Amino acid sequence: MTTTHLTHIGKAQEMSQIGNDTIDLIVTSPPYPMIEMWDEIMGRQNPLITTALKNNDPNTAFELMHQELDKIWSECYRVLKEGGIACINIGDATRTINNNFCLYTNHARIINYCLKIGFTNLPNIIWRKQTNAPNKFMGSGMLPAGAYVTLEHEWILIFRKGGKRQFKTEKDKVERRSSSFFWEERNIWFSDIWDLKGTKQKIDNLSRDRSAAFPFTLPYRLINMYSLKGDTVLDPFMGTGTTAIAAIVAGRNSIGYEIDSVFKDVIHDNIKNLNIDILNNIIKNRLENHKEFIKDRSKDKTKNEIKHFNHVLSLPVITSQETGIEFSFINEIVRKPFYFEVIYT
Repeated sequence: MTTTHLTHIGKAQEMSQIGNDTIDLIVTSPPYPMIEMWDEIMGRQNPLITTALKNNDPNTAFELMHQELDKIWSECYRVLKEGGIACINIGDATRTINNNFCLYTNHARIINYCLKIGFTNLPNIIWRKQTNAPNKFMGSGMLPAGAYVTLEHEWILIFRKGGKRQFKTEKDKVERRSSSFFWEERNIWFSDIWDLKGTKQKIDNLSRDRSAAFPFTLPYRLINMYSLKGDTVLDPFMGTGTTAIAAIVAGRNSIGYEIDSVFKDVIHDNIKNLNIDILNNIIKNRLENHKEFIKDRSKDKTKNEIKHFNHVLSLPVITSQETGIEFSFINEIVRKPFYFEVIYT
């Protein structure tokens, strides 16, 4: 049995509810400074941001916005366990203010602050968003010297608190092996370039026109890459709850915070109305994809013989590290007063 906790709060400082060194993994995507859709919510945190934008002072606005995010990154560092990982999806911004078009490098600003407070930056991932077509011209179109490169990617920044996570007990080692992923999945997931389609952005009856949600695959991969079954995943910018849903499918606990109160019902409805069969099919598809991979590899006489076998899944696997993989399927999702409880088979 795994429990998914959902907590709705007003301010990030209320992450003080979480104890020091208690979170195994953070997967999140904050508001992107200098993207206009976030101006209002940023301005509510610090009115000087709104003043700077009205005064056509983008550099001050950019810095003040990031100072609000800095508070969250400091809290993330506090609550992470030693060896815990923080994955931050962030996009850079382009904007014209006072007739001056400029790039605002959000990813670099976040890296600088996270290094300052003690995080180690691991190799980052470039998420190439397939929905961003290069024919969306910026600037002077086909005329030289005034045309601008189109941003077709975002960043997934990977940070670690302290040294490598230690697995000292036999129980920890068994849990780690049961949480392993397939060899062919690793070859895709641990590339530093991900080609993933974006997700539906339209939201109705809310305070902004777009949800800014990332696709399910993004947090689902990261949760499987950097945590074990039963671990606790934190998302301090919960949005529509995608990270929590991915944690449910992956068999992890989760805690979420969202400053925009209009999303409270959206998050709860999104989880309450989950189709369990669809969620379980995500796991079944991983198994079917692996079967196809093994079938194709077995036909290729240039490849080495497949020597390992996972008796739990009744499947051949490429390496001995995959022989302990176990998958848990969702049996029931129960709404409780302050959280959802997920029961697995």
